[in-house]
Amino acid sequence: MKTVYDYLLSYGIKPSVQRIAIMDYLMKHKTHPCVDDIYIALNKQIPTLSKTTVYNTLKLFVEHKAAVMLTIDERNACFDAELDLHAHFQCKHCGKIFDLPLDLHSAEMEGLTKDGFVVNEVHRYYKGLCPKCQDKSRLN
Repeated sequence: MKTVYDYLLSYGIKPSVQRIAIMDYLMKHKTHPCVDDIYIALNKQIPTLSKTTVYNTLKLFVEHKAAVMLTIDERNACFDAELDLHAHFQCKHCGKIFDLPLDLHSAEMEGLTKDGFVVNEVHRYYKGLCPKCQDKSRLN
């Protein structure tokens, strides 16, 4: 497995202490964090870190395709280090975002490739209640 340092280099990103920490957080926390989440989590270990640095670093990651920005939540942009094609589900109660498998062999995808299209990015979002929140609403 590549180190975070090597991962950043493989995407043409010059590693720095802040960039390594931010990418490491994204890779270890599959919670689809927003800028504030990352800033709050890393500020204690890197006191000189600013929200602007976090924002600019995430923007750099997205520009270099080392991470993706999710706009499933209208209030916040969230970020994901998982680059394999997949869909997302957001619970309307707790707000958590979950990764979902994406059927790359569906009729829709096969139709696109048959017609000569090359798909390298998919944004498929679902919203509803996660199983945990459904259980809570049944108990009330």
